[in-house]
Amino acid sequence: MEKRLRWHSSLAKLTFWSFVFLGLIFIFFFLSPSSSSLPSDPSRRSLRTYSWGGPAWEKRVRSSAKVRARNGISVLVTGAAGFVGTHVSAALKRRGDGVVGLDNFNDYYDPSLKRARQALLERTGVFIVEGDINDSELLRKLFEVVAFTHVMHLAAQAGVRLQLCGLLRVQCMDSIQRYPFPREIGRISLPVSMPPPRRLAKRLPILIIIYMAFRLLGCGSLPFMDHGEDLIWRISFSPKDILKGKSIRIFEAPNHGTVARDFTYIDDIVKGCVAALDTAEKSTGSGGKKKGPAQLRVFNLGNTSPVPVTDLVSILERLLKVKAKRTMMKMPRNGDVQFTHANISLAQRELGYKPTTDLQTGLKKFVRWYIKYYSAGEKSAQ
Repeated sequence: MEKRLRWHSSLAKLTFWSFVFLGLIFIFFFLSPSSSSLPSDPSRRSLRTYSWGGPAWEKRVRSSAKVRARNGISVLVTGAAGFVGTHVSAALKRRGDGVVGLDNFNDYYDPSLKRARQALLERTGVFIVEGDINDSELLRKLFEVVAFTHVMHLAAQAGVRLQLCGLLRVQCMDSIQRYPFPREIGRISLPVSMPPPRRLAKRLPILIIIYMAFRLLGCGSLPFMDHGEDLIWRISFSPKDILKGKSIRIFEAPNHGTVARDFTYIDDIVKGCVAALDTAEKSTGSGGKKKGPAQLRVFNLGNTSPVPVTDLVSILERLLKVKAKRTMMKMPRNGDVQFTHANISLAQRELGYKPTTDLQTGLKKFVRWYIKYYSAGEKSAQ
């Protein structure tokens, strides 16, 4: 009898908590917002914050895209407020091409530096549209306003995986397919599992030229490194750390091995980018329809001489006249490599690409700019 009462008591408790559990599920299901109403991609949540469109806006876009050279081209440059994007935009504008920039001015690194670049380009006649490359409506509008002949895709952030996924999902591709224009130039870092170029060319209905810059030091988005004036530092320390006496991390390979990078000056990278534009063939797609395999070339834009990161620090010490406090650390196992070394033979043959500025000369120019820019900023803040 006692066992039966105990069993009934347990059954009652189980029934009670089962109803409570089902009730909570019911409340959660009906009161929680629909998942379809929430943006699933964090990058899309900021799309509504940008203001664009209208007669005045369209007038600025058309004016910026106006071609002034006899055989000039009209280029949409994504990531135009970035390190490489700014220099490429300025170079194209100087030779008489029409240039419209696109940038979301995110805070991945100092937004004030991006704004300073924006002001610099404005003075040369380049208008940077503030918006996201994932905003298909904005991109569709840009292609309606201007019949761009080329797209220079330079919008990216540090990290091989991030760049690969970002390029493949960017909505710019959809807009490009809808409008019949000749060429699109892009960039991407190629991981080991990257699909073969011929397979990509068969999939894409537009011309894409994918080039690599060997970890541009400062661009922070490609697996080689560039340096020069107006640099965004993208290694484990900054010149400011050295000047302030902070300890800087220097990575080393197993068994105290040397880590070396292929540093390339920004002007050399710009020449390669512009040459890729000038040598591109016409698109094999028109009006969203593909008529044949797209041309696809893969170029390494870099230098040919890896420099140990410790040598980079030594050069900075001499230029800054400050001894750095070095902390040696093991290189993380996140896909990084001990050496980067660009094979530029194809770029030399097809683009006439030839880097001419060594690291010592480039860093000397960079340090001069760095001290001038940030000293002015500190004075204005006081």
